[in-house]
Parts: sequence; structure tokens; C-alpha cells
Amino acid sequence: MDFKDYYKILGVEPSADEKAIKAAYRKLARKYHPDVSKERDAEDKFKEANEAYEVLGDKDKRAEYDEIRKYGGQHGRPFQAPPGWESRGGGGGGFEGGDFSDFFSSIFGARGGNPFGGGGRQQRSAGRRGQDVELELAVFLEETLSKESKQISFQVPQTNAAGQRTGFTTKTLNVKIPAGVTDGERIRLKGQGAPGIGGGANGDLFLTIRMAPHPQFDVEGHDLIITVPLAPWEAALGAKVAVPTLTGKINLTIRPDSQSGQRLRVKGMGLLNKQGERGDLYAQLKVVMPAQSDAAARELWTQLSEKAAFNPRTQWSK
Repeated sequence: MDFKDYYKILGVEPSADEKAIKAAYRKLARKYHPDVSKERDAEDKFKEANEAYEVLGDKDKRAEYDEIRKYGGQHGRPFQAPPGWESRGGGGGGFEGGDFSDFFSSIFGARGGNPFGGGGRQQRSAGRRGQDVELELAVFLEETLSKESKQISFQVPQTNAAGQRTGFTTKTLNVKIPAGVTDGERIRLKGQGAPGIGGGANGDLFLTIRMAPHPQFDVEGHDLIITVPLAPWEAALGAKVAVPTLTGKINLTIRPDSQSGQRLRVKGMGLLNKQGERGDLYAQLKVVMPAQSDAAARELWTQLSEKAAFNPRTQWSK
């Protein structure tokens, strides 16, 4: 199996902080999501980015991965774990038939043992229920508002009459994303797992929802937060600003003398809850200075500083 350099996959340095890693993943997730990308290998790159973020976005997994990386693993080159090393995550088996690579599985195990459920020794009696299948499903915020079904493909273990595993088959389903779904929520699709043996019932498919980070919105419950950059004069004089939402742009009124950090509420433009009602969108204002000012602009700033009787640090003198 080949080593995977997750830092290289996300395009960040090993010293990158959590914010930089999240931003890099957001960018790649948007670029390669199979629903929007036209590139031939978009699905593979999307899964690879998800795999990298699954590790680097988790403090414990990242620390464990960094230990292995110290042993000189090179991206795309054969990988062999150091002698005597064992994953702290346990379960050495591997994520058979899942979305993650052999390399990921060898490092972090099958996340709690048998990824298809029903762990332990298999029974060989007739009429045995089929195995359950566990799958993580990446969902974009926009998809939680859509009435369209989302097509998913996954691998289902196949067994013979004696209960011995003989391989896997690919299964495709159209899944409706439930209203109000949240990150980490587990959804059961009855009878969509592995087929039963000797007339036994099929196993179930369990989908764990993973909300893909959005490049513009943060999530607080069923509310959305978006940072709205403003020029100093827009904050001072007021303005009309086109602000993106999940369903299109709106014109937001910025009142004169607005403050950086101030939040403006846009009702009903957030995410759906379980009752089918939408939360709110909060536009958080951020005053941004120009990166550079020419001589004429600096002269205007100088005139403003002389005429505006304003000291932003008056509270320090109290």
C-alpha cells in the first residue's frame, strides 16, 4: 500500500493550524464535489480530500498520523508501519468496502471494529440476518434544502450459504436528505444492507451525515453565519451590499455608523429544522482597510483624523 501525505493532498504545510486546514478542505470540497465538478477524476479527489480532512481535522488522529509521518513516508511511495507500532484507534482490520483507502484503514483501523456491524464470531445457522453496512455521507449545506434525492453508491458484503464472505457488490440508491439533518446524525435505511442467509432478513444501511464545510457560511444549530467585509466608508456612511445565501443573493442594508463585529439578522434564510422551518442567517460585519493607500487617499485619511473627534480607546482611561 502507498503512503498518503494528507498535508500535500490538502495543499497545506505540516505547521498549518486548524483554520488553515479547514479552509483548504472547503476549497477542495467545493472544487471536486461530483455534483458540481466536470473533471474526470473529481470523485476520487473528493474522497481523497475527505480522507485527509478526516485525519488532519481531528486533533488525536492528526497527532497519530504525524508520528507515522516522521518515519519518512513519501506521498505515493510504498508504506510500511514502524516495527511494533499499533494504532491507538484499535481494530487493525481495515475499512473493507468503505470510502476510505487501505492506507487510512491500516493507520486508524475500522473505527470501532467491523464497519458493517454485527461484530464477533459469525453464526452459521440458517435464516441468519444480513450484515449492516456503515457509510459516511458527505452533504453540502445546499443539499439540505434541496427536494431532489442524492444518489449514493456503496459496497455490500456478499456471503455464501455457510456464512463465509465471498466478496462485495456495488449498490446504488437515491436517498432523500431529511429536513433538519445535522453533522454526525445517523440515519437508518432498513433492509438496504447485506442480504440475509437462508431466508434471513437483509441488514440495514446506516448513514452517518458529515456536513462538508462551506467556504462562506459557518453553522450554529440551524442558523448560518456569514462574514460581510465592509470598507470603512461603507460602515460610516451606510450602504447596500449584495450578500450570498444558500438560495441566491440578497441586498442587505448597512446602516450608517455600523460597527465591526455587529450582527444583522436575516430571518428565515438559515437551515431547515426537523419541523421543516428554516433558521436565520446572521451577517457579521467586518470593517476591512485597503491593503494600500496612494498619496491622495492618505491625505483624505489625514483630514478625517483631524476633523473627527474620535478616540476608539477612551474606555482605557476609565
